[in-house]
Amino acid sequence: MAPNIDWLSRFLATVSLSGRVEIRCSYGAPWNVTYQDSPIGEMPYHVVMAGTAVLEGPRGEEADRLSAGDIVLYPHGDGHVLRDATGVPPGPVTEREVLNVLLSENTGAGERLEMVCGRFMIAAPHSRWLRDYFPPVLVVRRGEGHGEATATATAQLHALLSLMRGEADSERLGGYALLNALSAALFTLVLRASSEGAASPPGLLMLASHPRLAPAIAAMFDQPARAWTLPELAALSSMSRATFMRRFQDALGRSATDLLQDIRISLAANALKTSTLATEAIADAVGYRSVAAFRRVFTERTGMTPGTWRREFTPGLKA
Repeated sequence: MAPNIDWLSRFLATVSLSGRVEIRCSYGAPWNVTYQDSPIGEMPYHVVMAGTAVLEGPRGEEADRLSAGDIVLYPHGDGHVLRDATGVPPGPVTEREVLNVLLSENTGAGERLEMVCGRFMIAAPHSRWLRDYFPPVLVVRRGEGHGEATATATAQLHALLSLMRGEADSERLGGYALLNALSAALFTLVLRASSEGAASPPGLLMLASHPRLAPAIAAMFDQPARAWTLPELAALSSMSRATFMRRFQDALGRSATDLLQDIRISLAANALKTSTLATEAIADAVGYRSVAAFRRVFTERTGMTPGTWRREFTPGLKA
């Protein structure tokens, strides 16, 4: 990858994210959509194109009202419910396959809802980024556009949603491929809009909203094999070591060293799947001079040794 690439783009390339549109909902109230917990590494999302919806989380959280243009994403894959506001038991729905998307409809006569639902996928072992660095639920609202950067991100996001709605409504050649490509782009714009908002959620998105920390984050993604010290990273951010550590921990909930280790292990996991290099060479390439230390950290973060990982995902290769 070229050196002058922003750190979020590098992160997205490392975790090999993909997107998939699954269903288009066209309901009249009353209606109800229930999602069970998703498999690890899968993040269901919903885009309200028209109408309103009530969102209920898995742990008895206060219900949240969504309006046209709002997007909700569950990075941890938690189960949840979307319903209308009437509280009336819903009637039956019918599903039929139209070109490129599954259409779910009902015969309700109340307020109309148009919604597109899908999911983002991140391959193992990168799925742990979702648990450790993202909030359980992420909501981006159409009306939240305070400041030039946030307003621009929101405008870009909803231009993309307009394209998605057009493809979901039409039956045109290449629509399925385009919907999935737009779905993957949607994730990036959701992260951008969230990180540039006035109240970024804790984790990677809050870290992104601190521009003074960006040089240190970019450096770790650019040169993960370098033996970075905290004073060096702090100097890149024009901070003292103590201030850098505090601000990093407050924003991310984890240390800069933890982030660097996760970057290294993610890159190593990719190399073990795609390269015939020996484990020792891969360990050295991502910054571990001790193979024993690499094996220990890799096992802690993935649940298996580098050799087991390689045999699991690349049959026929030797660790």
